Amino acid sequence: MVFWRKKKDSKIIEQEELDQELLHPEGEPEIKSSTDYETDIADDDIQNELRETEIDVIDELEVIPTPEPDFEAIIAIEKGDDDNPDIDHSNEGGWFSRLTKGLGKSTNKITKGLSDIVTKSKLDQDSLDALEDVLIEADLGPKTAARVIKEFSKDRFGRDISEDEIKEALADTMADILKPIAKHLSIDKPDDGPFVMLVCGVNGAGKTTTVGKMAYQFHKELGKSVIIAAADTFRAAAIEQLGEWAKRSNSVMFSRDLGTDAASVAYEAYEKAKADGTDILMIDTAGRLQNKQNLMEELEKIVRVLKKKDESLPHATILVLDSTTGQNAYSQLETFKEMVDINGLIVTKLDGSAKGGVLIGLADQFGVPVYAVGVGEGIRDLRPFAARDYARSLMGLDI
Repeated sequence: MVFWRKKKDSKIIEQEELDQELLHPEGEPEIKSSTDYETDIADDDIQNELRETEIDVIDELEVIPTPEPDFEAIIAIEKGDDDNPDIDHSNEGGWFSRLTKGLGKSTNKITKGLSDIVTKSKLDQDSLDALEDVLIEADLGPKTAARVIKEFSKDRFGRDISEDEIKEALADTMADILKPIAKHLSIDKPDDGPFVMLVCGVNGAGKTTTVGKMAYQFHKELGKSVIIAAADTFRAAAIEQLGEWAKRSNSVMFSRDLGTDAASVAYEAYEKAKADGTDILMIDTAGRLQNKQNLMEELEKIVRVLKKKDESLPHATILVLDSTTGQNAYSQLETFKEMVDINGLIVTKLDGSAKGGVLIGLADQFGVPVYAVGVGEGIRDLRPFAARDYARSLMGLDI
């Protein structure tokens, strides 16, 4: 292929030469390259150097000292446990204040439903049916919701009633259901050994954290010595987390290698607690419901081995339930009651959902004592359960 270039017209060439003579007359000094920068620096590079960057601006700011990061807290958050028991929550209001704040999502869900219902001055069947639906949606369950509405409507049907009166009446009815199961966990140490507490619950319910918080309170508030036994030997994270809580609560951590038989851990931990004169032995167990048969056998074996030491062991078997699971909490309680003799509940994460009504349903359907509820992340946000306080907080009422 042949390339060719068109020749310029002679008149154009002459004009260009004249232009050059005008621009560069004869005798003009030769223009030298700038010595301000290297000639091989590209124009784009020069512009980048001259342009003020965000980094330059930050570097010119006055440096303000900041506290060192709390690496223990950061590690705890990464493990799914951002509770810091060393934080004093006493200035954040009393327990009722924290309970009310924690139950805020549940309260808003119920009271919004009430506002939508109370459009007429008299309480009729349509209003009652709509109110029952609101309670079911708040996870009281159909049976419990029907019971509450039946009690609530006595002597009120066809009468003028305000939203505040409805809240007061519902709170009273709920409190009556809750009172029989609001029990205090009594720690009675035998003369010849520790008080033994077996703690159960599905993985993720907050079981290990609850064990740590209770150990902290037993030691700090009751002055009790505590041994925490890591009988969930299938999860390294659970053992590590328990170890951290043992340090925080000044408790003794008892553990064995990953995969060790859980019953042998419980047995050896009991012998150590007895020999040391420890007040309380808390045994954290596994919660793998996806393998129900193996879990049942494991829990039964732990109980059987403990009873070889003392027929009264364990003195308390507590199930930790995550309230955010809603209706699933009912099936969890049923499942664990088949495995071991559950004689008390601790309900956690009530601040994380709009399902606070689940506790009313559990009380009504099972009648198992509730020892404590958790409504926040702080160490003081796991406290003994009070029926009236809970019912009134749920309905957004003052004490």
